[in-house]
Order: sequence, then C-alpha cells, then structure tokens
Amino acid sequence: MSGKIKSSRLAGTTLVIETNDGEKVYDSRFLVAALLIFVARGSGRIEPEESAQMIELIEDYFHMQGAESLELITYAMSELAEHPSLETLLGDLGTTLSDGDKEDIALMGLKVVAADGRKDFEEMEQFKRAMDGIGIAPEIVHRAFDRYFAETMPGTNNK
Repeated sequence: MSGKIKSSRLAGTTLVIETNDGEKVYDSRFLVAALLIFVARGSGRIEPEESAQMIELIEDYFHMQGAESLELITYAMSELAEHPSLETLLGDLGTTLSDGDKEDIALMGLKVVAADGRKDFEEMEQFKRAMDGIGIAPEIVHRAFDRYFAETMPGTNNK
C-alpha cells in the first residue's frame, strides 16, 4: 500500500498531498463527500438510506449527475481507506470555506444522520467531531439545525 503521506499543503482552495506515488489534489467536493461518509459511519456502518441520501445531497449541491455523485463518494471512500491520515488533513480545507458553505455542509451532515430514521448518540457525536474537525463554529451548526428543523417540521413553510 502506498498510503504514506509524505507532505501536505493548501494550494488556494485545494489540499495537495504528496505520497510515494506522486501528488494528489483534493477539493471542496471531495471534502463534502469525505465528511458525509465520516458522519454516516458514526453508527458503525453506512446504512442504505444514508448512502442514498449522500448521493442525492452531493448531486443537488454540486449540480452533478447521480453517477458522478456516486463516483465521488466511491473515490472518497477508497482514498480515505488508502490514506487514513487524510481525514485529519482535510480539516485544513475547512479554512477555505465560507460561512454559508459551512452551514450548508452542516445541514447535509444532519440530513445524513437522520436518513435512516434513527438519530443515534454515536452518530451525533461523529457529526460533532466532523464539524469540529473542519472548523465549523457552533453558531453555524446552530443555524444548520434551525434550517433542518424548518425544513422537516410538519406545518412549516419549506423554503
């Protein structure tokens, strides 16, 4: 396995890592996919409903086709398996995101947590670790919760 990361650096809005096989570049799309995978794994495994939710969220947010969204998630899973320390390094990409993007990402994470109909303590702890890991401030997470409840509560007007 060539999973050893020799160095990493931010280049604009991308994370560049160097391994024995050369350089690899990761962007905000990869970050979102990796973050959603991390959150979904909070219960120990990714449920089918969570997989479907991740594909849909990425498809909608980045205006991708379903197959492209699935490909991105699959790529993120394989990269995270090959480079376990990449999870920590991705936090650096969080500094390149606007507060609005951070709020949107937090909202997507909440939707993944809720996708299987259960909101396990482990998943919520994993969600919190993910938000902390990419530097999403508590007030931004709070706004994401407000948006989530506004969208999902019966009798409310959805935006």
